[in-house]
Amino acid sequence: MNRTTLDFTLERDKFQQIVFVWNDGRRISGVDPVRAFPISEPAGFVSICGPDGGLLARIDNLDDLPSDVRKILENELALREFVPVVLRIESVSAENDPSQWNVITDRGPTTFLMEESDNDVRRLGPHRVLLVDSHGIRYLIPDTRRLNAAGRKILDRYL
Repeated sequence: MNRTTLDFTLERDKFQQIVFVWNDGRRISGVDPVRAFPISEPAGFVSICGPDGGLLARIDNLDDLPSDVRKILENELALREFVPVVLRIESVSAENDPSQWNVITDRGPTTFLMEESDNDVRRLGPHRVLLVDSHGIRYLIPDTRRLNAAGRKILDRYL
């Protein structure tokens, strides 16, 4: 998609919901942007779905959008995609499940439970790891090599 083929725009209504506006003036309120690959391709492959879940538009790359449309999408996606980045693993409470993890993230220190450590510590690449807590909140370790030695040792038990 490029700027010359964009046949819609986005705006917010008085309730701060996103409104999809076709170039012919048709309007659909309450649309939801959904990123296909929020961690591996954050700037690409965004779908805009209507209130019924149907696809209204697919965006291959956010860089191709006009700045006002892109800003609305990026702000909405940031609200929906809460994925703290783990900077340091302080401790893991137990070898058995559930385990309590104490970590430092880009949003501050936090503690969470992991019900099934074998399934909830997921490799995304050679050095990328995703942790999923018992509530489904995802925590990203973008590069395990950046963890301190103690944190890498803890994490290695689960990989």
